Amino acid sequence: MNGVVEAANKNIKKILRKMVDNYKQWHEKLPFAFLGYRTTVRMSTGASPYLLVCGTEVAILTEVEIPSLSIIQEAELSDMECVRNWYEQIAIIDGKRMNAVCHSQLYQNRMARAFNKKVRVRRLTPGQLVLKRIFPPQDEAKGKLLSNWQGPNMVHRVLTGGELILADMDGEIWPKPFNSDAVKRYYV
Repeated sequence: MNGVVEAANKNIKKILRKMVDNYKQWHEKLPFAFLGYRTTVRMSTGASPYLLVCGTEVAILTEVEIPSLSIIQEAELSDMECVRNWYEQIAIIDGKRMNAVCHSQLYQNRMARAFNKKVRVRRLTPGQLVLKRIFPPQDEAKGKLLSNWQGPNMVHRVLTGGELILADMDGEIWPKPFNSDAVKRYYV
């Protein structure tokens, strides 16, 4: 089945390349691009969007011309058996969706573990001097060639999750907490 999907995806890529070459008829090729997008198995869910909506894999045109096992089985069934099989597929669609949800959660956990391996833990304590990053949308942003850091500021309190309450050197406490990623240590 994956070989058929891969062949269909190659055909869709060829169609998309032709769309670039002949951009005036792009709207005629768009349904084929959507078909490829909706029938491709996603890494995050382990299923295609078509499977999650309809409960069955799509029968691609190449499968109809060169019959696959599923097409041969459906061709030999009577109308009543075909309808019964269709209802059975719809009945198990919730199970397929739950499998996709579980697969998605496992995928997210793997991505979180991979990300957390690269995170450096910052050990900041109250009283340490830090510089606060100036983010561009703020009025305090000074321009392209000037420093993007403001300070020094003093760490007033360290909250859970890496948030910091900062204070000016005058002792005025900032009203909102800052993420520890938005500060760096200041060395005198």
